[in-house]
Parts: sequence; structure tokens; C-alpha cells
Amino acid sequence: MNANETPAVEISERSFYDRYESLILGTTFIVLVLVIWQLVPSVFTLSKGMKLFFATPTMVVGALGDLIESGKIWPAVQFSATAFGVGLGLSIIVALPAGVILGRSQLINDMVDPFITSINATPRLVFLPLILIWFGIGMWSVIVVVFIGAVFPLLINTYEGVKNADKLLINVVKSYGATEWEINKLVVLPNSMPFIIAGLRLAIGRAVLGVVVAEFFGGSSKGIGVIMVRASGTFQVDVVFAGLIMFMAISLVLTGIVRAIEARFSRWRPQETKNY
Repeated sequence: MNANETPAVEISERSFYDRYESLILGTTFIVLVLVIWQLVPSVFTLSKGMKLFFATPTMVVGALGDLIESGKIWPAVQFSATAFGVGLGLSIIVALPAGVILGRSQLINDMVDPFITSINATPRLVFLPLILIWFGIGMWSVIVVVFIGAVFPLLINTYEGVKNADKLLINVVKSYGATEWEINKLVVLPNSMPFIIAGLRLAIGRAVLGVVVAEFFGGSSKGIGVIMVRASGTFQVDVVFAGLIMFMAISLVLTGIVRAIEARFSRWRPQETKNY
């Protein structure tokens, strides 16, 4: 049996807490935060203004339930989720091959790097007026903002992963007459996978931020962000938090998917050398 493999008997003998420690600790912390949040108005003396606009978790859940029951939330969720998914998908389609090309070609990297660096260093909000002029108010404006926000973290991390690929392995594969495609498939991409996963996690956060920014600043007349803006205008803090929860739920689901992908491809990672 491989020394790195864990015996099935050992796995079965682990306690319930040991198997689900991270889940238990994370859930416990979230519950603790919610309990403290719920007790704040009872424990602390809030000013009249703060007390008037302070929303407890039970109030937020009630507002979310009202939005679901009335059906107002579903068109907004569909709009935001579609813009998010299309924008993030386009960023992945562009960033992954571009990162590999830039990492493997010094000439192309020298040509494009100033452009990428300058755009990445510029706040995305600066591009919003131009995007609204070009694409108008609607779905495509939000998609473009999401794309601009998500593409650079994934592109830069993919590039760094390719640049840090094992040069010795690349030379060995080359010595056997491998083509550029085979080098990328057998060495570059497997070695770059941790960087790509990290970039994908950052891209998801930037994509959610792109949806929020675009909808907050008039990129669309629909979406969860629009509901939050309208609610803030009438001081409905519980509705604002309900929209925030929806965005958090989308982020958590996608982060979970990324973690599943990471676990699926973890065998591509180079094994650590252990000293006994």
C-alpha cells in the first residue's frame, strides 16, 4: 500500500467531530455571531436613530420571507445570477488560455504586460460611465463590468502558475519530443492548478462585486442590487440585509463548487516530500 494513502479502518475510526471539524467550527461561529447580533438591542442602549434603523436577524429573515412569498425576488435573482454567470464564464474562457500564452511566451508577455498592468491597477468603477454609454442600461452592461472585474485575478494567477511550472519537468518532456500542447497538458497545467484555483476564488469575489457595483450605479433597472438600492432609499434596512444574504449565498455556493473542483484535481499537485 502507498505510504501516502490513509487506511480505510483509520478513517472509519475517526470521531464525528474529527471528520467534520471545519464545518462544525464554521457553523458554530456563524450561529454565535447571529445570536450576538440578535441580542444587541436588548443588551446595549442604542440611540433613537440607530434603534429605528437597526435590523435584527429575525427581521432580516422576515423581510427575505416576504420577498420570496411575494415573488418579487425571483426576477431579480434570475437577472443578477445570469449576469454573474455569463460574465464569470467569459472571464474564464479568456483568462485561462491568455494566462498560459503569456506565461509561455516572453515576447507576447512583454508586449501585453503594460496594458494588463495599467488596466488592472485602475479602479473598475472608472469604466462604468463608458460601459453605460457603449452598452446602455441592461444586462450587457452588468456582464461587462463583471467580466472586467473577474478576468484579471484569474489571468494574473494563471500566468504566475505557468511561470512557476517545474522547468526540469518541462525540459524532460521536451527531450522526448513533446509538442507545446503536450507540454501544457502534461506539465504546465497540472503545476499551475493551485494558482488557477486561487485565481478562480478571487474572480468569484470580484464578479459578485461587479454585479453589485453595476446595479448600484445604474447599470440595470433589475437585479438584487436594484432592490437593495430602492430599499435603502426608504430606510428598509432589513430588505437591504436580505439582498446582502442573497449575494452571500451565491458566493458561498460557487466557492463550494470551486473547492470541489480543487479536491477533484488535487492529484495533479506535486506531492510533498516527507522526511521520516
